[in-house]
Amino acid sequence: MASLYFKELRSFLSSLIGYIVIGVFLIINGLFLWVLPNDFNVLDYGYANLDGLFILAPFVFLFLIPAISMRSFADEKKSGTDELLFTRPLSETQIILAKYLASVSLVFLALAPTLIYYFSVFQLGLPTGNIDSGSFWGSFIGLLFLAATFTSIGVFASSLTSNQVVSFVIAIVLSAFVYMGFELIYSLEMFGSIDLFIKSLGISDHYGSISRGVIDTRDLVYFLSTIFLFLFLTKFSLSRMKW
Repeated sequence: MASLYFKELRSFLSSLIGYIVIGVFLIINGLFLWVLPNDFNVLDYGYANLDGLFILAPFVFLFLIPAISMRSFADEKKSGTDELLFTRPLSETQIILAKYLASVSLVFLALAPTLIYYFSVFQLGLPTGNIDSGSFWGSFIGLLFLAATFTSIGVFASSLTSNQVVSFVIAIVLSAFVYMGFELIYSLEMFGSIDLFIKSLGISDHYGSISRGVIDTRDLVYFLSTIFLFLFLTKFSLSRMKW
């Protein structure tokens, strides 16, 4: 499994896609947070916080993570190497995990440089260090879980088709629905007493909870369960192809 993981990671980093994804993520967030005049600009806002990063990043992830994960299985199917892949002395679960972890690692690599923003705002605060560190680190952990969840959805979408573009579109639609769809349904107030339950099914509710700086077990269980669900659906999708 480790060899397949490193092979996948090397394939990302030996091609332009890995660097493009990391570059685009950092450029978009950097422009909105430090350069362009907008509500998220740290310097214009005048307060020592990075709330803008945690509002912007999920929407950037909606497009960048599907771009990373779309090739996971779709590319194998298109090139006809999927059968060779499954003849390796690895179980389906190990193959799925190796590809999933390689994609997650690339996303985490894209996130790592944003820690510079924290230390920059820490120094810019008046007095120095006047930043809500608990809220930042809670939000950052939430962003890691969000990225891991979107990646599991992207890997699942890739297992459904041999066309990377189709995989990309499916991943965006699924991720957007799981992130915002339940919140939208909740706002319609159609289901009465179970409205709050429907809201709790969406990622946005749990991401917002962690972003307040409180790491709640229920939120962690939600993210881990959602990741497990989509990886299980990936396994089911790949098994079905063999029938």
